[in-house]
Amino acid sequence: MAKRQSSGKSNQIQPAKGKLGVMIPGMGAVATTFVAGVEAIRKGLAQPIGSLTQMGTIRLGKRTDARSPQIKDFVPLAGLDDLVFTGWDIFSDDMYASARHAGVLDRDLLDQIKPFLESVKPLPAVFDRNYVRKLDGPNVKKGKNKRDLAEQLREDIREFKKLSGASRFIMIWCGSTEIFLRPAAVHDSVKAFEKGLEKNDENIAPSMVYAYAALSEGVPFANGAPNLTVDIPAMQELSRRNLAPICGKDFKTGQTLVKTILAPGFKARMLGLSGWYSTNILGNRDGEVLDDPASFKTKEESKLGVLEHILQPQMYPDLYGKIFHKVRINYYPPRGDNKEGWDNIDIFGWLGYPMQIKVDFLCRDSILAAPIVLDLVLFLDLAQRSAELRGLGIQEWLSFYFKSPMTAPGLYPEHDLFIQSMKLKNTLRHLKGEALITHLGLEYYD
Repeated sequence: MAKRQSSGKSNQIQPAKGKLGVMIPGMGAVATTFVAGVEAIRKGLAQPIGSLTQMGTIRLGKRTDARSPQIKDFVPLAGLDDLVFTGWDIFSDDMYASARHAGVLDRDLLDQIKPFLESVKPLPAVFDRNYVRKLDGPNVKKGKNKRDLAEQLREDIREFKKLSGASRFIMIWCGSTEIFLRPAAVHDSVKAFEKGLEKNDENIAPSMVYAYAALSEGVPFANGAPNLTVDIPAMQELSRRNLAPICGKDFKTGQTLVKTILAPGFKARMLGLSGWYSTNILGNRDGEVLDDPASFKTKEESKLGVLEHILQPQMYPDLYGKIFHKVRINYYPPRGDNKEGWDNIDIFGWLGYPMQIKVDFLCRDSILAAPIVLDLVLFLDLAQRSAELRGLGIQEWLSFYFKSPMTAPGLYPEHDLFIQSMKLKNTLRHLKGEALITHLGLEYYD
């Protein structure tokens, strides 16, 4: 069944005129795979596999209407040719050198786009080893306090606005996982946060300094790591005040993607779950960072919440009330970016009889993350051009892309991939005044 939406003034979307500037803190494996991929696609060397904005369709109206345009033709998204890039990193390697070091993409492909990649050079980063203990690099900003560092980032943003020729901008965090932080008083308001910047408050991590700089300049911010970053009242206040949408957190790529596909199936069929043991090996920079227990704690919190929210053990105690859920990540340099995730899943069915499922996902972490980055860049830009979305702050309709989706205070997140997909597509239908799809379908049998 479809419910017709009004297409009033609140749903107006400004056109995607001019270039879109993409600013990336952290120009490592994920960022270089994304940027190199965009350039390869622009040159006709590859296809945007995994990108909903580039390859996905959206059903409109009844099944019998046979209307399923591509999403990029249905809503006014920026074109790939309109994207221009900059970023920050603690290493001074240009994007070609960084991509070679990451080892994700074949050299033959990289060499075909080498001049373009060499033209994208990182700006000095805001970095503090107290928050990412396993990394260090020379390309780092110096400042008298965190407020000074934030102002330097704001100047970088203003300079990029002047030199890039772009008319709209997005910042997306592709940097490392920081140590685990809990919300503190300094996060409660913009005023408290700015005082904390002046005083070098230890509860303000570098990722928050980037987010503050972006939102202060009216630039939307997406958080690709499990860091606290914009999941605090101060950032949400700033986001709404400056009409700069935010979303996060933690790109949903390998093992958690599989969990959000399988767990809804178990719940739909009322199959019980007694245990889910997950372990990963990976050898990229992300794996090295997560070898530190303080950074792993941040990632662990992100990964562990998925099953509880999907399976709702408080509602189904006989099925999910005693789940043993364990997650492990091990740094193993020989594997590089080709992460391997093993899952042992103990389920039970009719009369309580046990069964097992074992999954061995030999995935490529950055290959799965790159199309997520592209979609978030384009959808966040769309949100800022939408009269209805730009003042909301958190863009929950983009939960589809995250392990720990941000929501309004007091609202539990939806982790079910299929509910997330429906939410995303219904948001697009709503923006365009099309009927929402409920899949009731009784009208076909009248």
